[in-house]
Amino acid sequence: MVIYREQAMGDLKLTNLNKAFGTVHVLHDVNLQIDDGEFVVFVGPSGCGKSTLLRIIAGLEDVTSGAIAIGGRDVGALSPAERKIAMVFQSYALYPHMSVRKNLAFGLENLKFKRAEIDARITEAARMLAIEPYLDRRPKQLSGGQRQRVAIGRAIVRDPDIFLFDEPLSNLDAALRVQTRAEITKLHREMQTTMIYVTHDQVEAMTMADKIVVLRAGRIEQVGSPLELFDHPRNLFVAGFLGSPRMNILKGRVVIGDDRSVLVDVGYPTLLRSDVDPAKVTAGQEVLAGVRPAHFALSDSEGLPFEVQYHESLGTETYVYGNLQGQSAQVIVHRYGHFAPAPGAILKITPQDDRLHVFDPASELALGRVSGRA
Repeated sequence: MVIYREQAMGDLKLTNLNKAFGTVHVLHDVNLQIDDGEFVVFVGPSGCGKSTLLRIIAGLEDVTSGAIAIGGRDVGALSPAERKIAMVFQSYALYPHMSVRKNLAFGLENLKFKRAEIDARITEAARMLAIEPYLDRRPKQLSGGQRQRVAIGRAIVRDPDIFLFDEPLSNLDAALRVQTRAEITKLHREMQTTMIYVTHDQVEAMTMADKIVVLRAGRIEQVGSPLELFDHPRNLFVAGFLGSPRMNILKGRVVIGDDRSVLVDVGYPTLLRSDVDPAKVTAGQEVLAGVRPAHFALSDSEGLPFEVQYHESLGTETYVYGNLQGQSAQVIVHRYGHFAPAPGAILKITPQDDRLHVFDPASELALGRVSGRA
């Protein structure tokens, strides 16, 4: 048996959405299309508006202006129950005096579902979440991870068109977060229902999403697949927010090579090769060069002089912290396996081919790549 689902209605469209609390404007002209069955993650720093946007989709907050359509119909005037949406909160919000079975059944009973249908939905949800042994227990008899699964089960039995998750893993310890993250991803594959997930954790976003929506100060900075945003961030904020450890940023100037290639001079004899369109820059122009820690190559001869401060070895990988000789800004270099350079050692590092990101320091936008190159 599977959860019964009507014709696919889980696509969502937000058009020119704005939200203000009095004079405080928290969402600015948000436009977004989410297709039926997608797993979409809203990510951004605290206060960026991601939870407010989720509550607006759920119908728990009114919009100041703009439109919300689910399954092609305008739902702006509909109540949360009428939108066929189920939400899983950061707090489990379970009824402590009820058993797990009763928690799962309660919403359906209020909607006057027949007992046979309620039992069938509970049985299927319990199977999917592996909580059959706990159906007759009360929430206080469960671990945090088990309680979160019950909260998810309460959403599943409603058979919604869209699931909304508001930082559901933040109350769990690190190991349980990894396990529950995998369970939610597996659940999405099995149900193939639209899921929108809010987190400030970019690791959750990178590992779970079909599509990531990066927000800052109430505005969408970029939308795309995890790898698209990781490899081709449209601005400095996205580049710095996605990726752990953060992207290294070096100040530099543009040098136009004899072959019209764009090089970046960061203050050393070794020039950094980029794939920026030479028509987009001028010689001597100030830029910011970004390199992810894993995208530095080591050389025995040429390269930027990287002075080691200390390293962190995780057995399968090592992070080396230091700075370019004569500069104070910290630089991080990632190496696979155990790597233990001595403090004070000078390593030669260069960005790998096509791995240099170049940004305009004024607009913070990525500079255009040569046409036809990814």
